[in-house]
Amino acid sequence: MTNTAVTSSIVAKETLAILKNKLSFSAGVNRDWEDEYTGNMARGYAPGATINIRKPSRYTYRAGRIAVPQASVETTVPLTLSQGGADLNFTAFERTVSFPSRSVENKINAAVATVVNEIDRQGLALAHTATFNTVNPAGALPNTQALALQIVTDANARLDEMAAPRDGERSLITNPRLNGALIQGFAGLFNNPTKISKQYDRGMMVDSLGLSFAMDQNVDVHTNGTQVVAGTNVNGAGQTGAAITVVGLGGTITRGTVVTFPGVFAVNPQSRVSTGVLAQFVVTADLLAAAVSIPISPALTPTGAFQNVTASPTTGAPFLIVGAASTAYATNIAYHRDAFTLAMVPMWKPEAGMGAKVSQQSSDGFTVKVTDFYDGINDNAIMRIDVLFGWAATYPELAVKLYTV
Repeated sequence: MTNTAVTSSIVAKETLAILKNKLSFSAGVNRDWEDEYTGNMARGYAPGATINIRKPSRYTYRAGRIAVPQASVETTVPLTLSQGGADLNFTAFERTVSFPSRSVENKINAAVATVVNEIDRQGLALAHTATFNTVNPAGALPNTQALALQIVTDANARLDEMAAPRDGERSLITNPRLNGALIQGFAGLFNNPTKISKQYDRGMMVDSLGLSFAMDQNVDVHTNGTQVVAGTNVNGAGQTGAAITVVGLGGTITRGTVVTFPGVFAVNPQSRVSTGVLAQFVVTADLLAAAVSIPISPALTPTGAFQNVTASPTTGAPFLIVGAASTAYATNIAYHRDAFTLAMVPMWKPEAGMGAKVSQQSSDGFTVKVTDFYDGINDNAIMRIDVLFGWAATYPELAVKLYTV
């Protein structure tokens, strides 16, 4: 039998193929910003390098003939890169006789699984803390047909209200328990026999109801603080912006908690017409009891081109927390691809003669670098797998959390 040497190029190709196949949440997000880094490839990238993604300006409609010039206001969202990876160790024996063997393949799979897990974990953690739209506040698992249809259609309806396109780019990432509950809930629903067969064979939800389904064990868990659902009163009329003043809290509030304010309804981002649903906001920092200011996202904006609510909060009335106090919820996420951005970019490579062999493979916006070097003391070949990536919540209004307990 002819043996094939373990080379960085072979491992890089294997690694890239496995990585693309294993990603779930990351596979359905926006990937358009890798090109921002291409011009700097010769210089390499420092971990933590940041770009600011511009969001388009918005304007208000003018009625009538007389022009009303408006200033163009651009907003930006930072995307910061970080480096990570996993490292492989091949003995001289494995290099000589074992590649491409099951042993080496298992090593590559295990290493790539670690990398994929971290990329998706960071993305889903961002989705948890950045997404403010939330459905199924009681957290009941939808294991009946009525509940399964309700939770999925509620998520789609909220995306519709936020003007998310119906362009085939919507996804739903579930944790294992929600995946199982939806399969049970949709079991009696009339559907394409091929889809039902796939769900039966794989035990996984298949694309349905305008959503691409995937299951991910990294779906983040949010635990509400001790503050009761009906919070303290709003303290002051006419409030706007990214912090709302209230009477001192009676308990704690954790980052990622979703709140609503009295008299504040969400509006369609294009027409600015009320959706009839209370606007939801995500708390951006942990708060202790007696705190008098709640930091929120998005900023509460009742007028102008970036209007997102009908009015400022009613003073003297309590704000409300979504979910129950001291309760943990899985933050399953339905989203349009433009809600979140993942950039995975090429890295600097050492020049020939520096004692390492390097292969960098890119495909469909995914990039993996594999570096091969030798440990002469132990007669081992070491390979490091590196990725350079960053996440940003570019349009979090195009995402919805589905709470389950």
